[in-house]
Amino acid sequence: MIGDNGDQSARPFRSGFACFVGRPNAGKSTLTNAVVGEKIAITSNRPQTTRHAIRGIVHREHGQLVVVDTPGLHRPRTLLGQRLNDLVRSTWAEVDVIGVCIPANETIGPGDRFIAREVAAIGRTPKVAVVTKSDLVGGDRLAQQLAAVAQLGEETGTEWAEVVPVSATDRLAALAKKSASAGADRVELLTGLLLDQLPEGPPLYPDGELTDEPEETLVAELVREAALEGVRDELPHSIAVVVEEMIPREDRPADRPLLDVHVNLYVERDSQKAIVIGRKGARLRDVGTRARTQIERLLGTPVYLDLHVKIAKDWQRDPKQLGRLGF
Repeated sequence: MIGDNGDQSARPFRSGFACFVGRPNAGKSTLTNAVVGEKIAITSNRPQTTRHAIRGIVHREHGQLVVVDTPGLHRPRTLLGQRLNDLVRSTWAEVDVIGVCIPANETIGPGDRFIAREVAAIGRTPKVAVVTKSDLVGGDRLAQQLAAVAQLGEETGTEWAEVVPVSATDRLAALAKKSASAGADRVELLTGLLLDQLPEGPPLYPDGELTDEPEETLVAELVREAALEGVRDELPHSIAVVVEEMIPREDRPADRPLLDVHVNLYVERDSQKAIVIGRKGARLRDVGTRARTQIERLLGTPVYLDLHVKIAKDWQRDPKQLGRLGF
């Protein structure tokens, strides 16, 4: 627990990795963004949005925390699903502390118990229970969920180092308004608790760096996030995005640069291609407009975004196509 640390200047510097794990749509990506203080992971109300272990870097006076956002652990129906589950397990086996995310507004279920049992078996790695989406429930319901999470630890043999309720959306809203809130304070409390679990050591990344993800990966994720908005239930899992090329436009004056970004969106069937493109291309243009705004903010330069939709039949189940698409 955070307590009186006495002489703050005598505190050792700590550095290391923490990952957020949980079932799909447990709020892991939004929480990652809230802890880092900037958007580095895409978010959506669609389950299984996250497909990569995205790392965000948090800098504090006495420590550096590298937060790893992971895909939701789920019952896989495809080879892609199996590989995403493998990614989660390989990630939590290598970090210094594991944050298990459990939504405050949902009853603890078999998926939460399965994950708790799995992390309980991971040696001496500290586990922190993070009760996410606390802004969606009242005080009585939150108290009940905190008690249920404590009981979950007892039932599964998971020793929680801490149980912390947070509201990532409150934190992000406070950051946008440059104001304070109880929800924002709890995210900062969680950050401090995670830092306290890290080993002593020097910084792992230069000061000010927020992620070590390649720009192409982040751009592809932003395009996929835009493409996920408003699509039918069967489509989100079938969309994959690959950045083919990012090159500065030639013959542009130094004060008016333009980056050409060429991106392919892959789906599995002709009918899905039609949905992504929309009537007379309207939906694809909308995806491009929303994605370009985010990409320009990320890269800090004007962008010409060129999107094409292609078919990779049953790519989620095809090992060769999964490899070509980065999985």
